[in-house]
Amino acid sequence: MEHEKTPTKWQLAQNEHIVRVTYRDTDKMGVAYYANYLVWFEIGRTELLRETGHTYREFEQLGYALPVTRCVCEYKKPARYDDLIRIVTRIEKLSGASVVFRYQIFREATGELLAQGETKHALVDRDGKIARAGNVLKGWFGEAEGHKWE
Repeated sequence: MEHEKTPTKWQLAQNEHIVRVTYRDTDKMGVAYYANYLVWFEIGRTELLRETGHTYREFEQLGYALPVTRCVCEYKKPARYDDLIRIVTRIEKLSGASVVFRYQIFREATGELLAQGETKHALVDRDGKIARAGNVLKGWFGEAEGHKWE
């Protein structure tokens, strides 16, 4: 019988953030422009990091950055002008030199899945060289007391 491995705190970390689709987010038909989903992904991962009690700015001040090396977005249904959308973000994978964030975007009123995707980020230093900084992020999620992923 196999034993299931207990997930670590970073594997349980999840953030939900609600934003409204504004007029500037849409085309002439009132449908959200496709690239805005990537902006909403960024909002999701920023808020997930913020929930640890730290910010991306702090990560940069430590001398690190998280450039996107891969991005995937699967569009299911369009978000429309004035919709409230819920961005659900979690960490799919975290290693010493990279992190993968997973996203789902839902229409808040109906719960419909509008889009899902992921971004992979390298962990680099100020010179753009791969940095083994995964433990910094793991530490942040381990330090985040009183959050739903405990």
